Amino acid sequence: MITGRQQVRGKVILAGAGPGDPGLITVKTARYLQQADVVLTDRLVSEEILNEYVKPDTEIVYVGKQCRRGVSTPQQTINELIVQFALEGKLVVRLKGGDVSIFSNIMDELETVVSNNIPYEIVPGVTAALGAAASAGIPLTARGYSTAVRLLTYYKSDIVSDEYWKELAETNDTLVFYMSSETLQNVVEKLTENNIAEDKLLAVVEQATTPLQNLHICSLYNYDEQLKLQSFISPSLVIIGKVVALHEQFKWLENSHSTEYYFKPVNQLTAIENLNKATLNATRV
Repeated sequence: MITGRQQVRGKVILAGAGPGDPGLITVKTARYLQQADVVLTDRLVSEEILNEYVKPDTEIVYVGKQCRRGVSTPQQTINELIVQFALEGKLVVRLKGGDVSIFSNIMDELETVVSNNIPYEIVPGVTAALGAAASAGIPLTARGYSTAVRLLTYYKSDIVSDEYWKELAETNDTLVFYMSSETLQNVVEKLTENNIAEDKLLAVVEQATTPLQNLHICSLYNYDEQLKLQSFISPSLVIIGKVVALHEQFKWLENSHSTEYYFKPVNQLTAIENLNKATLNATRV
């Protein structure tokens, strides 16, 4: 258990900020941001949300993670900050990109607040799969194309068994892969090795729902010729299935053709300075 100097407990709000477009934040999350004493925010949160809804005197702590690139804030540090601020009686909003429960570290943070008897609330958000599909004009469970969606991730080879790859290749479910753009070639190889149907297409949505969105579509069997050498900007979401073909009929956004980052990469020096300051503020008497 993490202990603090004070035993007055505030409250922790675990909230989703949506996939990028600041208009997709929920009313409930926006209201909590307007009341917050401290906001611990991920990298994949629009600066417009922070600028519009967070009070000027609220402390904003950037605790972004960047997978294998740049600097990432250790989860233990985030846990400690949550507890330290809450034990000062503050309203803490832990703001995550997308939905708070889909491929996030919510389990670590839930265990932390529960073990320290800190009141908390979970506020859902629009997850990246829904935002990316909508902005790409791809209905994920279109009648006659798919009756289910699987939310997946593939960041190392031992997390998906050979038997499951076979099932994924055979199913008519729409497959949505989070945090898998860097391993996409392996995903394609596994599915094509298991003879996935040729009418199941692949879509990669870069920086979905933002003004810098780009969409790439190809056959899995033409991936090497069309997208193998493509470097995708984070965050990128992968959609695979028959429904991808519906994009041509229902697209309503054009590609930005931009190579800029909507969510700025974490700067190592700034991140360290920010965390040092936050830790100092959280441990003040």
